[in-house]
Amino acid sequence: MKKKKNIAIVAHDNRKKDIIEWVSYNWMELVQHNLICTGTTGKLVEETLAFKCLENSVVPPTVTRLKSGPLGGDQQLGALIVNGEVDILIFFWDPMQPQPHDVDVKALLRITVLYNIPTASNRSTADFIVSSSLFHESYRPIVKDYAGYITREVDVT
Repeated sequence: MKKKKNIAIVAHDNRKKDIIEWVSYNWMELVQHNLICTGTTGKLVEETLAFKCLENSVVPPTVTRLKSGPLGGDQQLGALIVNGEVDILIFFWDPMQPQPHDVDVKALLRITVLYNIPTASNRSTADFIVSSSLFHESYRPIVKDYAGYITREVDVT
């Protein structure tokens, strides 16, 4: 991870208000990085940061917007993680509401663990990530070597 991180921000509908409050509170930390968001969350994050930056005469960051989660945004994000293009995931998911794309959400969270991506699923954890001394520094996460898995012999008889 370079000093300037690629931070993915995602929120389910019932958590959009929470993520926007969090972004608004942490805007000074976030504007120093590249942001990647799914669907509507991206629109809301972009609007929130544009307002805060205008208020404070700061240039807003680029916000890359993917598709909405249920339309494939979670899978797009997973592909970015696999390709080493996401450093941190802030994902305020709703534990009380079933989602039509629950399998995609589970797959995304699995990929973050597999590739050792710092992941926050609630405000407290997100606050700890952005307030960490490592947040604005270069960092090299240790990723398990899966070469043995990739080169394994599979009996197909």
